[in-house]
Amino acid sequence: MTIHPDLEGGNVLLTGGAAGIGRAMVRAFAAQKAVVHFCDIDAQAGTALAAELGDGVRFTELDLRCEEAVREWIRPIAPIGVLINNAAADPRIPFERTTSEEWDDLFARNLRSFFLCAQAALPAMKPGSAMLNFSSITFHVTPREMTAYVATKAGIQGFTRSLAREIGRRGIRVNTLSPGWVMTERQLRQFVTPEVEEMIRERQCIADPVQPEEIADVALFLCSDAARAITGQEILVDRGWAHS
Repeated sequence: MTIHPDLEGGNVLLTGGAAGIGRAMVRAFAAQKAVVHFCDIDAQAGTALAAELGDGVRFTELDLRCEEAVREWIRPIAPIGVLINNAAADPRIPFERTTSEEWDDLFARNLRSFFLCAQAALPAMKPGSAMLNFSSITFHVTPREMTAYVATKAGIQGFTRSLAREIGRRGIRVNTLSPGWVMTERQLRQFVTPEVEEMIRERQCIADPVQPEEIADVALFLCSDAARAITGQEILVDRGWAHS
């Protein structure tokens, strides 16, 4: 792992940190000696991770659909060096069976929460701070039965680009990280069959499956001073699946 000295001691806020990519990022930023504040709806997993990593890692059980709870979580934390909007749901629902309630709930989880966290964090972000919003290569490859999910990820692309322009004069960077199919425990348990594994190998330029720790490494870079000239961009971390 590359060491980023500028991250040491700074406050990092991260949503959805109890499992998968989020957990890998909590571990990665903690290894940089950042002060990591992460939230999740899974209290058991979040509490266990914070206890394992010890001082400097702080967990809050939080439903990101609740505006006041989001603001209460973020309000005491200052200054904020890094905000990572990662938490999301990715249901597989045929479009014609998608209810308006399901559509609205997914946008609340996957896009509205990014707005709430960003707006609450901005007053405590200073020049040199970084915001990283997680989208997905599904925006580029448009899989079946994920129209609502892909629509939320498209919204994140626009959110990043416009916000980067709006707050860039303050010296705050905003970027998007779009993972490919990442081999998290949940993906392996629910979706990655031998047929899916073969499909991934065929579609990626490099066949090796993407691991959560590799996404975390790119997140470290994008949130560090090493990426200080990068803003308003989407970085695809997918071994070339969606390259053009």
